[in-house]
Amino acid sequence: MPNAQPSVLSWGHRYVMVRPDHFRIDYAINPYMDLAVQPDAHRAMAQWVDLVRTIERLGGEVEVVPQREDAPDMVYAMNLGLGVLRPDGTGLVSGHVVMSHMRFAERRMESQTAGPWFERSGRTTSYVGRDGVGAHLEAGDVFAWGDALVAGYGPRTEELALKHLATDLGVRVRGVRITHPAMYHLDLAFCPLDDRHAMVAPGAFDAPSARALLDLVPEPLVLTDQEALTTFCANSIVIDRTVVMPAGGPSRVIEELGAWGFEVVEVDLSEFHKGGGSIRCLTNPVDVTLGRDVPLVAGGEVLVPPLG
Repeated sequence: MPNAQPSVLSWGHRYVMVRPDHFRIDYAINPYMDLAVQPDAHRAMAQWVDLVRTIERLGGEVEVVPQREDAPDMVYAMNLGLGVLRPDGTGLVSGHVVMSHMRFAERRMESQTAGPWFERSGRTTSYVGRDGVGAHLEAGDVFAWGDALVAGYGPRTEELALKHLATDLGVRVRGVRITHPAMYHLDLAFCPLDDRHAMVAPGAFDAPSARALLDLVPEPLVLTDQEALTTFCANSIVIDRTVVMPAGGPSRVIEELGAWGFEVVEVDLSEFHKGGGSIRCLTNPVDVTLGRDVPLVAGGEVLVPPLG
């Protein structure tokens, strides 16, 4: 049983999403993608609309970015950039997005459209790398947790990007090394639930990072590789005490979430699993507040577990 009454996540109520007008499999940059197995466009759109309606029904808000025709993966909006709210010292906050610098050239054009869109929406933007030059950072590798941002590095995000991110935002960044090729983003292996609980798939990480991440979470819901890989259950979102999970979630996981006081709402996103992502990949939370959800640290700071 919990040692203290957990509070709900203060973020995860406002999302940016990309309408899947041009979603398809044009290339294979992760183990799930197969050019011979294409998503059904009508079914994918219906699933996406259902997800939007579910978020709105639960009290969340959704902003929609148009999809570039030449960017079929842009629908996985989590990786457009890391959206935060910055306080200005007078009690007001403004939106800011650290834009992703994609590892694969096939996705880099997404920033050329998303960056100006974020700026037109009233947000500022910054980059740790751009157009193939500089460190790679993909926002699906970064979550607010405790006293820091937790950032996965390895398959997509480079460790050097963590230093740039910490300096840019003036926060502490705790790095964990991802080694599993099929859990190539942190959002496939880690899902914050509230201030004490998170789903964690330790098989995604090297041993020191797995230990460090489990030590950070007071009460982790530990996922097996099979649970994480075959159901995408860690790729869920949380709105207050409701976990929006891909349909077909493991019964053990759902039961444990229920015991912790969470309601689980399942949404079928099977067409998007063909591209290697699910609910979290499709939704980019832009309401993490620096100084409240992530404490500010003078000059920024990066912490990574020691090797061995």
